[in-house]
Amino acid sequence: MKIDRTRLERTMDEMGRIGETPRGGLTRVALTDEDKRGRDQMVAWMRAVGLRVSVDQMGNIFGERPGTERVAPVMMGSHIDSVPTGGKYDGQLGVMCGLEVVRTLNDHDVRTRHPVVLGIFTNEEGARFQPAMIASGVMAGKIALEDAYNARDKDGIRLVDELERIGYLGPEPCVPRAFRAYLELHIEQGPFLEEEGRSVGVVEGIVAIAWSRLTIHGVQDHAGPTPMRIRHDALVAAAEVVSGVRRIAREIGGDVVTTVGNLTVHPNIVNAIPGRVTMSIDMRDPRDATLDRAMPLLDRVVAEACGREGVRYELEHYWRVPYTPFAADVVAAVERAARATGAPYRRILSGAGHDAQYMAAIGPAGMIFVPSRAGRSHCEEEFTGMDEIEHGANTLLGAALELAGLA
Repeated sequence: MKIDRTRLERTMDEMGRIGETPRGGLTRVALTDEDKRGRDQMVAWMRAVGLRVSVDQMGNIFGERPGTERVAPVMMGSHIDSVPTGGKYDGQLGVMCGLEVVRTLNDHDVRTRHPVVLGIFTNEEGARFQPAMIASGVMAGKIALEDAYNARDKDGIRLVDELERIGYLGPEPCVPRAFRAYLELHIEQGPFLEEEGRSVGVVEGIVAIAWSRLTIHGVQDHAGPTPMRIRHDALVAAAEVVSGVRRIAREIGGDVVTTVGNLTVHPNIVNAIPGRVTMSIDMRDPRDATLDRAMPLLDRVVAEACGREGVRYELEHYWRVPYTPFAADVVAAVERAARATGAPYRRILSGAGHDAQYMAAIGPAGMIFVPSRAGRSHCEEEFTGMDEIEHGANTLLGAALELAGLA
């Protein structure tokens, strides 16, 4: 039993047109009109294959295919929101492949002991509302519902108000759900599978992640008459921090990665000395102890840079997710399914955060990776070939079927 490659490709193409960019990428940011259109399309497809659809208080969507026994389901899930000018594979590929697994089970009249559930999580990317994976975080009890509701985008709009506006403020409680296993297929978003000629990654866990927010307060002044000797330039201090964040990764070495990905300058005009800068700092490593070592180094980098420029600052370490190992029995089921497809595969760690990270706090979880061309993601050039997608989808099918059990 295999998935229908042509049908999957057609579904991917149709979904990819919702929020498509002129360069063939995707902008479908969480809780926008484009996200509503994508959600509406997914709900229609889910109902068309006989799934019982429900929506919870965070806008998470679940479609259940009944099992023959009243036992915990096997859940497949991911997200359909994107970053601005992102790609057509990140997140939504896992949802499309999960839908195709359900269609394949229907095609062959397969009955499973455990119900099979397809889940779609809200605002996984964190591009509009922070932190990332906010809805699965609420479900796992790691983020308070009230805090999630009051998260605001750059225009000050609250997450809960946008949920209500697009019609996805659901009635179901957003609380931990029992499941036999959670499976998430995703693009690797890194180069390793492609470099090694592997079609499938059997994911053993997700690296630890720490996010910080830095606001630097300088003195806004005129760019012309203000002598260099009396300047307190927030951007100069920020530039030192950016270099220092990179230096932390070089000093620690190993697998740690550090990134400044967002920087906002005020007033951001040609002829004014910047008076305020806000910026993000993202640090990741497979070992929690490495981040424990990196955080004080970041504190020192910021203090020294701001001290040299004579500016004030506020540094908030506001989000931390520990290294997440996946359940051994789920990883083993994924590996057996990958082997059965005949595809070359390897075990791998995820360098990106996923909803599976929070789902693993609720029950047994695992992931399946497929290659990313040149390791690129969160960009319009993001691409995975259909041969690899087919292997990944069949791995998802095999693992889900083994874990759900034939009736």
